[in-house]
Amino acid sequence: MDAEAEYNNRARVPESGTIIAGWARDAATFRESWAEKELGIAYGAEERERLDLFRPGPGGDWPVAMFIHGGYWQALDRSFASHCARGLLARGVAVAVPSYDLCPRVALGTIVEQMRAAAGLLHRRGAKRVLGMGHSAGGHLTAMLMATDWPARGMPAGLVSRGVAISGVFELWPLLGTSVGAGLRLDEAEARALSPALLAPPEGAVLHAVVGGAESGEFRRQTRDFAANWAGTAEELAGLDHFTVLEPLADPGSALVKRAAQLAR
Repeated sequence: MDAEAEYNNRARVPESGTIIAGWARDAATFRESWAEKELGIAYGAEERERLDLFRPGPGGDWPVAMFIHGGYWQALDRSFASHCARGLLARGVAVAVPSYDLCPRVALGTIVEQMRAAAGLLHRRGAKRVLGMGHSAGGHLTAMLMATDWPARGMPAGLVSRGVAISGVFELWPLLGTSVGAGLRLDEAEARALSPALLAPPEGAVLHAVVGGAESGEFRRQTRDFAANWAGTAEELAGLDHFTVLEPLADPGSALVKRAAQLAR
C-alpha cells in the first residue's frame, strides 16, 4: 500500500485549496447572517480554546451537536466550518463549532483533552447530551469523545454517546512515515493508544460513520471497519471526495442532516 497516496487528501484532490477557500467565505457569510449566536466562548485558557455556538432561535432549550473541523490536527480552525451548522439549525439543533490547538505545537493527546473540555463546557451550560460530529481529524476526535469515561470527569455517563464521524481516521499508525503524519510526532505506541479502532466499543454508543464514495480505498476501508467494530452504521456518499463530502451539511433536506438531527434528539 502507498500510504502517502492513500492519506494525502490535498494531493489526491487538486482543487482542495479552492474548496477550502470557499469554506472560509461561506463560513464568514454564515456567521455574519445568523442572528442567534455566541462567538468566541472560552472553554479553556489558551487562545484557540474557543468555540462558536449557533442556536436555531431564542432561548437555550435545544438539542446540541458539536462539529469538529478537520485538517489532520495541524491546520484550520472553527472559522472554516461555521456554515456546516446550517442544516442542523434548520432542523432545530444547536451547533457548537470549536477550535483547538494544532500539532506539532501541542501533542495530539492534548487536542483530545481540549475537545473533552469543550464538550464539558456545553454540559455545564445546560446540554444534557451532546451529539459528536466531525470531519477527518474531527471524525477521529468525535470517536475519542464517545470513548471517554465521563463519570471519571464528574459528568454524566454517555454525555457524548452518539456520533457522526465524517471521513474519519480511526487507525493512526498507517500515517507514520507519511508527510501528513510527520507533524504529529507520534511513535507506534502513541499512534495505537490514540486510535479509536483499538478501543473497546463504548456501552450504549450509537455511531454513524460517513465517507465519500470518491475517497481513497483506505479512508473507505477505515470507515467500514470502524463502524463494524463499534456495531455502528457506515455510509458512502456517491461521487463525493474528502472535501466535497461536507456539502450535505448545509442542506436541511439531506439524508445526512436528517440522520444527525435524529441522533441529536
